[in-house]
Amino acid sequence: MDSFFSRDCMLQIIRTRMAFRQAITGILKDGYPDITFEMLQVLTCLWREQGISQQVLADRTVKDKASLTYLIANLEKKAMVCRREGDADRRNKLVFLTEKGEEFCRWVYPRMFGVYEELDRILGSEKLELLNESLSEYQKILERHA
Repeated sequence: MDSFFSRDCMLQIIRTRMAFRQAITGILKDGYPDITFEMLQVLTCLWREQGISQQVLADRTVKDKASLTYLIANLEKKAMVCRREGDADRRNKLVFLTEKGEEFCRWVYPRMFGVYEELDRILGSEKLELLNESLSEYQKILERHA
């Protein structure tokens, strides 16, 4: 008899990712409907660390450079980010939040934090720690097949 527990687990991970994305998109719709989930990833990464290279930003958001370049260009059009030449290497562009980008992050952070707080409260730290360890192990196994 074949076991499909791993397949079912993977499907649940995908469904959970979609539910998370929909929850966050719902938050954005209330105040910033023109900001996509992908743009949010870039903005929140920059809020934690300003003035990072596009390569570092691509690594931290798990995006390829072409997708990231497109996202940054759109965020520049919205006046949320700006690119500046690096001091050490003028060809290396560093990405920064603008005041408008910082204002957005101050608006979105407490709303997103509310979702995380609810998960923490309902699931508890022990369950979440076990889940995180299991997902990390799952990822390492799958990466061996990449």
